[in-house]
Amino acid sequence: MQSLRVALAQINTTVGDMDGNRERILEAARRAAAQGADLVAFPELAITGYPPEDQLLRASFIEEARVCLERLAGEARGLPPLIVGCVEFDRHLFNAAAVLHDGAVVAIYRKQHLPNYGVFDEDRYFTAGDTPLVVTIAGVEVGITVCEDAWYPAGPISDEAVAGARVIVNINSSPFYAAKTRDRERMLATRAADNTVALVYVNQVGGQDELVFDGNSLVFDATGQVIARGASMAEDLVVADIPVEAIMQRQLHDSRLRRMREGEYFTPADEVFVTGTPGSDVTRPPLPAGSLEAPDTLSETYRALVVGTRDYVRKSGFERVFVALSGGIDSAIVGAIAVDALGAEHVTGVSLPSRYSSQGSIDDTVDLAARLGIRMISMPIEGIHAAALGTLADEFGSEDAGTAGENVQSRIRGLLVMALSNHTPRSMVLTTGNKSEYACGYATLYGDMVGGFAVIKDVPKTLVWALSRYRNTVSEVIPIASIEKPPSAELRPGQLDVDSLPPYEVLDPIIEAYVEDDLSLEAIVALGHDEAIAKRVIDMVNRNEYKRRQSPPGVKITPRAFGRDRRLPLATKYRGY
Repeated sequence: MQSLRVALAQINTTVGDMDGNRERILEAARRAAAQGADLVAFPELAITGYPPEDQLLRASFIEEARVCLERLAGEARGLPPLIVGCVEFDRHLFNAAAVLHDGAVVAIYRKQHLPNYGVFDEDRYFTAGDTPLVVTIAGVEVGITVCEDAWYPAGPISDEAVAGARVIVNINSSPFYAAKTRDRERMLATRAADNTVALVYVNQVGGQDELVFDGNSLVFDATGQVIARGASMAEDLVVADIPVEAIMQRQLHDSRLRRMREGEYFTPADEVFVTGTPGSDVTRPPLPAGSLEAPDTLSETYRALVVGTRDYVRKSGFERVFVALSGGIDSAIVGAIAVDALGAEHVTGVSLPSRYSSQGSIDDTVDLAARLGIRMISMPIEGIHAAALGTLADEFGSEDAGTAGENVQSRIRGLLVMALSNHTPRSMVLTTGNKSEYACGYATLYGDMVGGFAVIKDVPKTLVWALSRYRNTVSEVIPIASIEKPPSAELRPGQLDVDSLPPYEVLDPIIEAYVEDDLSLEAIVALGHDEAIAKRVIDMVNRNEYKRRQSPPGVKITPRAFGRDRRLPLATKYRGY
């Protein structure tokens, strides 16, 4: 039985590190060659890293990418054909896939569907291609597409299938959000089955600013069944044998392809010969069986937070982090993520108790640090707090200073933890606010919002609890008291979050409906929510856009995160009802 042995190299590239990315590509290509691969596919924009954003507006960046691609082609001489994501400049700039073989770039495919929604801005930089490409590799017709091209039922994949492709390679930098893995897999399976082709999907892995790329590379047969799967949230080299004779036989029985070839409703493809005869299963070493089980959503989401934090810290040139630990659940989960991402020796916890901090919270902080194995600094803020209140006394008066007085404590804590970071080379502060708090403005600007990275900025409070319970099934690092006690900012006697916010099990679905789904007040009430509560939440979300605009970046794990995913004017009269 003849087969095409494909290798999918899901690598962790770094934006702008073209030499480092090139070395990663070569190392994976050599490992694939040792396993007898006929071709090796790499992620979208693997040369430059994804997304390069406005670096694409610099001529010097484009030229460096071109030189790097040509150097890679020369260094890959003697290896199987490589399909590598790159930029191409030919009067216009294109998001492209280059086919490298025998020391040269032998073919270029230009991405046809440019996403321009959510976190994507590709129309800002690129011109869309308009020509499908089919290359013959190891005697097999292989169509090439890039990321978004696969999300359209009609387009490059169907055009290349009509042109005779038996295998479609789709290279990607597809960012993660919870549950996207399964949605994406269903879509890809449909593309393979509808076009009677094997579909090879290779995805980038790793963090880049707010985005995390999950890997989860896949190979489908012509019926849409998964025959190989890459790791989630880790670099991997997936090697699979595609039974090309079986695909050809199935295509012979598919009258749709014959009719489409006879019609006028497809775009003719460029065709390039690269290499000849496919290998035989009996002439190559057998491949080990890999797992075909899809990852669990909760554990994958936790690992996304770990990967996003690790890569943001390291790719930004930092080595260690400080986390202000309060004894509550938010700082506890951030501490756990930080340790899992960077190692306990690179994490320092800071306890900053005030006159209102309960002994239970102080004890929980000490317990958490011991469980995590991190160094802990205790810096009580009473002296600075008292001095600040004394300085403000003439303006605040003798009455309860309210929220302004409470926020003095948070801003003192921010001052101290940032001072520690400034004093410690190559360190940053990780903030601990969650999505529910950021949505409602229940976080202090220049206080607990200060720092370099907001780890759980896109994690609703109810999910914080679920992730904490999940993390404790791996090893019990988060004190049970931190999970079970009522949440409180502890900025005044007896304070609880429910004094200022609806219960989180009520609040979070309303935030999801308004922020992620853009539903109106009327539509939210129709879902069964109390109208007064929903209106109050909408007002809080609208009123605090200015705070979120000044917050640090954080890992995106929902379909619509605050920041580049959701862009609203600061000054507006529209209220959503």
